[in-house]
Amino acid sequence: MTRARLVQRLKWYYPTEKFHTYVSFPTLLIYIIAANKLSDVIFLSYGLIVCIVILYQGQWYWKLKLDSLEGKSFDQDKNLQFFTTSKRLNWILILIMIPVLAIQIILNINQESTHRMLLWGMLANLFAILEHINYYYIQLMIDNAYDLRYVIRNKRLKKSSLAKDLKEGQI
Repeated sequence: MTRARLVQRLKWYYPTEKFHTYVSFPTLLIYIIAANKLSDVIFLSYGLIVCIVILYQGQWYWKLKLDSLEGKSFDQDKNLQFFTTSKRLNWILILIMIPVLAIQIILNINQESTHRMLLWGMLANLFAILEHINYYYIQLMIDNAYDLRYVIRNKRLKKSSLAKDLKEGQI
């Protein structure tokens, strides 16, 4: 992908990720908490919060990538440290999913009405894990012809851009 096409892509991609981070996921979280008993949506709420945390990191990365391509300066070291720390934090948040799931089950052990919310919670938490993998390890999302051609040609998924940048020590 050419530099100009990448800049054009990031000019819509970054704001979209930012919208999901600040508007769509928080709105969904507020609605779920308002419309249900908190004891029914603990696991779902936790998954959405972890999604928001990881989406924040992703939108920040795309903002910095766009800034870099447009020649804007920013503190490389500070931001590399942010992503290194965030990667570790994400693993802690992912591990905490297990006791949060246990709490959800214990609080609602005999309530059939909460099974649907538990399923949604599993999906939200799985989505958070996949987002972490997508940003920090392997690019799971294939949303353009270039990525699709890469997968077909190489018969594997690409290493994520953030993972490459962290390994190279620059954004």
